Parts: sequence; C-alpha cells; structure tokens
Amino acid sequence: MVRSIMRDPLFLSRRSVQATKADIQIGMDLLQTLMSYQDECVGMAANMIGELKNIIAINNDGMFMLMYNPMIVAKSGKYETEEGCLSLAGIRRTTRYERIRVSFQDAGFRTVTAEFTGFTAQIIQHEVDHCNGILI
Repeated sequence: MVRSIMRDPLFLSRRSVQATKADIQIGMDLLQTLMSYQDECVGMAANMIGELKNIIAINNDGMFMLMYNPMIVAKSGKYETEEGCLSLAGIRRTTRYERIRVSFQDAGFRTVTAEFTGFTAQIIQHEVDHCNGILI
C-alpha cells in the first residue's frame, strides 16, 4: 500500500527501533511508496511513512532494494555534498563516504553484508541517517 509522506521534523528526528519479521508489511509498504515516488526520490526510510522501524528502501539504478536493520560497518573516501529530502524542504550540505559496507537483513530476513559505492552508497547513508533520527 502506498503511504503518505511524513513531514514532521520532530517525528523524523526520533530514532527507529529494530525491525522484526512482524514488520515485513511495513517494508512492503515502504517499497511500494518509494516506487510511486521514483520520479522525485531515490530512497526512503520507514519513518518517512510514519513508522519508527529500522527499514530502508532504495532505488539502485532501477533495481529496488529493501533493507531491514541496515548498519554501516565500514566506510572510506570522505567527501562533502549537498542533498535534498522528500520529507524536508530545501537542500543541505552533508558529509558522505564514497565506499561503504552495510550489514542488513534482506526481504527474507537473511543477514547480508554488501559493499556499495558512489551514488548508491550516498543514498544508503542518507536513509540510515533517517533511521538514526539524523536530519540533514
């Protein structure tokens, strides 16, 4: 189900809690919502649809990915950039990393560790920040 976008900065600045298998529908809703906004948005965290769960969805060059409980376990190649957010007005400066390694559970709740680079790494970092209550 496509959900409304949360725009309340007080809600968005709250830290998300660990997702469980009971939250699979939230993940599916998040993915469907991202797909419906794909012309405006390349990633979403569950708090953007009003759920304080540690779940993100990204558009990785047309391949949509869902990550439960993503955690960045390594990063390198620090750089400065500007980002916007569907939930917040304007563009803001932030620090990102060119290469990251992420541990997460996939749609079947199997633990996966994967490396991402470039823009995909930037998207994941932005959404993991959302899960941690960090707004850019």
